[in-house]
Amino acid sequence: MTVVITGATGTVGREVARRLVSAGRPVRLLARRPEGLRRLRDELLGTARAGVEAASVDLGDRQGLERAFRGARAVLVVTSDPLSPEHDARLVAAASRESTAAAHRRDAAAGGQAPDGERGAVHLVKLSALAVTDPCADDLLTRWQRENEDRIRESGLPWTLLRPRAFMSNTLAWAPGIRDERTVRAYGGRARNACVDPRDIAEAAAAALGDPAHHGLTHHLTGPEALSAAEQTEQLGRLLDTRLTLVELSRARAEAALRARWPEPVALALLASAERLRAGSKAGTEPGVARATGRPPTSFARWAADHRAAFA
Repeated sequence: MTVVITGATGTVGREVARRLVSAGRPVRLLARRPEGLRRLRDELLGTARAGVEAASVDLGDRQGLERAFRGARAVLVVTSDPLSPEHDARLVAAASRESTAAAHRRDAAAGGQAPDGERGAVHLVKLSALAVTDPCADDLLTRWQRENEDRIRESGLPWTLLRPRAFMSNTLAWAPGIRDERTVRAYGGRARNACVDPRDIAEAAAAALGDPAHHGLTHHLTGPEALSAAEQTEQLGRLLDTRLTLVELSRARAEAALRARWPEPVALALLASAERLRAGSKAGTEPGVARATGRPPTSFARWAADHRAAFA
């Protein structure tokens, strides 16, 4: 049965798609922008051993979601707009309607009521955030993710929650400064964060999607160790065989940079997250990657080596 991937062109979604397609599982890619969807679909079709479909769908489009979910066995739930929580509600509602419709289709095909395990409930695998476990976290983004988790748990559908720490790939934002000035700028540069390789998140998601063994489980996903921006900068410098300088941003400069990029409520939430980082709340490591995938999490050094060209 088809696995639907929302946010398919994003950091995690595209990696999940690659893994599922290489395993011979049919996928349906969903995203808003058709250009990125076409590029990803064309890439996957080159190695596909099963169907690869793509649909440009806005999460605010109820009918579009219902069409996209038809025949789905599992859905990777990736949403990105805390200012539009109705999108999350529509996505779960569409999965519930497809589950009901699938049960009716199977009952009709069976000439009566099919066994419960064959009645087509859609498995929701939700990409959330580890911050939801922090009692001190009460910013917009964390409240939004908690509400999303509650909605999914209360939907009556099988579910799995993925709670990652910050992505290692966030350091790609440093690449222009490293290439042009051999400089990294960060707020809280000495605070440690147990950041995780997005490929590890994708592998956990691919393992969970449609697998009853993961129903009702929550996976806390971190890297193998907590590193500060200063330590990451040192590792990148060794990788590039060059001396890099870390410049510590003031709170005011960090806030100005966030406000320049994000709507004010999101910028303030990200600033609150940065303050929790500075307070040491993100340094703990968790065994979730190993439990979900059967192997240890990827180190930052390995991730950086695999992405060296971006910084060179």
